[in-house]
Amino acid sequence: MGKDQSGGFHPPKGQPSGANKQEGLGISTTPPEQLEDYLQRTDEYVVDDETLDPSLPVRNPNRHMAQPDGGRANLREKDKTIELAIDSDVDTVPEELPGILSKEMFTELADYESDCCISIYLPTHQSGVAVNEKQDAILFKNTLKDLSATLTEKGIDPARVKQLLTPGFELLQQDTFWANMGQGLGIFIAENYFRYVKMPVTPQQHVSSATRFFVAPLVPTLASKEYFFLLVISKHRCQLFKADAFSMKPVDVEGLPEDMMSVKRISEKDASTVRIGVSSGGSANFHGMAGGNPDEKDNIAVYFEAVDDILFKEVLNKENAPLLLAGVEYLIPIYRSACDYHNVCKEALTGSHEHDELHALYAQAREIMAPYFRKPQETAATMFANQSATPLTNSMPEGVIPAAYYGRISHLFAAKGEQVWGTFNETTSELKLHAQQQDDSEDLLNRAVVKTLANGGEAFLVEPDEMPSEGPLAAVLRY
Repeated sequence: MGKDQSGGFHPPKGQPSGANKQEGLGISTTPPEQLEDYLQRTDEYVVDDETLDPSLPVRNPNRHMAQPDGGRANLREKDKTIELAIDSDVDTVPEELPGILSKEMFTELADYESDCCISIYLPTHQSGVAVNEKQDAILFKNTLKDLSATLTEKGIDPARVKQLLTPGFELLQQDTFWANMGQGLGIFIAENYFRYVKMPVTPQQHVSSATRFFVAPLVPTLASKEYFFLLVISKHRCQLFKADAFSMKPVDVEGLPEDMMSVKRISEKDASTVRIGVSSGGSANFHGMAGGNPDEKDNIAVYFEAVDDILFKEVLNKENAPLLLAGVEYLIPIYRSACDYHNVCKEALTGSHEHDELHALYAQAREIMAPYFRKPQETAATMFANQSATPLTNSMPEGVIPAAYYGRISHLFAAKGEQVWGTFNETTSELKLHAQQQDDSEDLLNRAVVKTLANGGEAFLVEPDEMPSEGPLAAVLRY
């Protein structure tokens, strides 16, 4: 707004403020032909001119203010069918099995037998949008609903189906459970039985019901015989870790020098001897570098020699597992030259890793060591190839399945996602294969895996295109 010479204000030139605006309150009029209908609707929702009908549901305008998720209902609020699917008389409590199964636990699960053993495998998420949106819980809920319909179609009484699946529907209401997943979830349900495994590997999605649980997808989660050591080195600290195919933990090594400064020369005149300063007053002697005043690289070498001596004395003297070094690139060759251990990996994890989080450090080390964990499978595949023209290999279910029952298999390959239905009489050796699951069918691929492991053989669950021969099964035989 402008101001003239006398100090008065004048509005800018242009159209009046009310130009092009409809006069009145701006409320559109009701067409005469609809007036009677509107009045009739009004009478349905009011008692008088000032009072709404008390039976009319009114949504609170502040209904979302107390919800920390901004108003998004959680799974059990949104889906009331969960409550309807729960049998309040069922007291079966879900039991968690270790993510890494021992052979004994695997065998116990595999040998469990009932008229209805339900096996469910789902890929799950550890972080990200999928966790925030509860995608894993939603997938499990839909799986249970589909499973309920399938079991009912098979002739199982709906009341029994409800009892079997109640622990699963109750698990859907535990938000903490679904916020802490692994890479996969295996669930095993039977009468008064509900166990689950948060798997460290991603399984193919699978649902089945038979007289035994389908345990073949658990083979990769069995406790591995293979492990390795990781040594993170720096001028300030060295830390040893022990890792297997799924996890890693630090190793507490007694007497390990805390840093380079804790390794001191006994005498400036004799630079060939070093010791480790110990707070209790004790000391340990080590061989060191040649005489003279060493530069920093020599001091580092002396420190690494002291570290290596302690590691060998306390841990590595009876070991044969690979030792992977991790540290700044120029330190790696210095440690190699000081190290007496016989199985140091040629590759190394280069960079500064002394402050890495355990999970991130393990992930990087595990990637480098992946060929090491594949070696048993590759060795078995080589054995199969070398003996493929002899009677010591077999890739026909008619030959592999009886051999598994009778302990003849040393190495078994089973294709992921495959099942072989049929029956096998261990007493008469009668084998019947079924084109599809029947009432008396058993998954004989699953049983071949279980029997091979129980008889001291090795079993590998592999992608179909990684099988050493065509078909769902292949075996190297002992005799």
